[in-house]
Amino acid sequence: MHDIRWIRDNPQAFDAALVARGRGPLASSLIALDDARKAAVSALQAGQERRNAASKEIGQAMGQKDMARADALKAEVAALKDRMAEAEAAEKAASAELTAALEVIPNLPLADVPVGPDETANVERHRFGTPRVIAAPKEHFELGEALGQMDFEAAAKLSGARFVVLKSKLARMERALAQFMLDLHTDTHGYTEVNPPVLVRDPAVYGTGQLPKAAEDMFVTREGLWLTPTAEVTLTNLVAQEIVAEDALPMRLTAATQCFRSEAGAAGRDTRGMLRQHQFLKVELVSITTPDQALDEHERMLACAEEVLKRLDLHYRVVTLCTGDMGFSARKTYDIEVWLPGQKAFREISSCSVCGDFQARRMNARYRPKATDNKQPAPQFVHTLNGSGTAVGRALIAVMETYQQDGGAIAVPAVLQPYMGGLTLIEKA
Repeated sequence: MHDIRWIRDNPQAFDAALVARGRGPLASSLIALDDARKAAVSALQAGQERRNAASKEIGQAMGQKDMARADALKAEVAALKDRMAEAEAAEKAASAELTAALEVIPNLPLADVPVGPDETANVERHRFGTPRVIAAPKEHFELGEALGQMDFEAAAKLSGARFVVLKSKLARMERALAQFMLDLHTDTHGYTEVNPPVLVRDPAVYGTGQLPKAAEDMFVTREGLWLTPTAEVTLTNLVAQEIVAEDALPMRLTAATQCFRSEAGAAGRDTRGMLRQHQFLKVELVSITTPDQALDEHERMLACAEEVLKRLDLHYRVVTLCTGDMGFSARKTYDIEVWLPGQKAFREISSCSVCGDFQARRMNARYRPKATDNKQPAPQFVHTLNGSGTAVGRALIAVMETYQQDGGAIAVPAVLQPYMGGLTLIEKA
């Protein structure tokens, strides 16, 4: 959510940032809505002041036995009551209209974000490793089905398209990947593990920016609870409506959860295999920081996510997303794209974003700065960051395609072998 006061003070900068994101200028229309809100507030305050003054004058008139004046003032107060109800309704309507306009406007990009309309304008930052030489590499679904451990037909019978049933050693490898990632992030990177719900109320998905813009991309129950599309929702909202001490920041949280997305805008894309599923396992990283900590934390979070792929010895690249490819709540985003030999392409496996105070304003999440010179500063909005550390299903795909053997077996990366009971090779039973 944007600060209308900042927009008033910086209308040209606000509009320029929106244009960079492919939107039209909106500052003048937003300021007009705020003017209407302010006018309604002024009318309401004026009515309250006159009512209070008239009430005092009634007492004075009664004390002076001036009943005619007292009756006239009473009639004025009664009329004011009706007008104030109208003014209050106008103020609420004007505030709601301004909020409705602000809540669908995406975050503003940082100055160093490349400007462009879509993924073609993303800028590569660096690469790790080199692709393995594999003769006639197969895609993950070909390997998994040949092993008898990846069943899309059974999943379709149970749930429809975009689901998978993993079995035997592939099911164990997915679990191993999640455990490995959580252990790395908690033991080495200092994140606190959380096991959150996957069903949340409206305010939670509103706070992180999925509502109202992305409602069609999520699943919702008959009771009105949303299935979380990412643990970013729950982990970030742990500080919603809270004021945390500055000493508690940065707060670093991680979780491995099932995520749910309707993929409403992905019709016809990645229909084979498990690259784009309605339900998938992901390890999430969330940081809550002060404004001064946020940019350094963004670089740190990227390094934490990269370390997962480095230890798995997977070839990948990091790109900085352009203004037209960033998510709604992001100010800057790094994508990690892992190399898939079967597809002969890089595919996203992690997205790390810094959001500034955009989500914090929606959640009313604040921190209390340390006192200086015996003065306690007012609470300020925290800054929030989120990233995948990483998508577990896509990590499984990358491991399968990268470590495939001539006969269709899958070699187990050394770092996963302790989680696989010492298993070194996944073969057809």
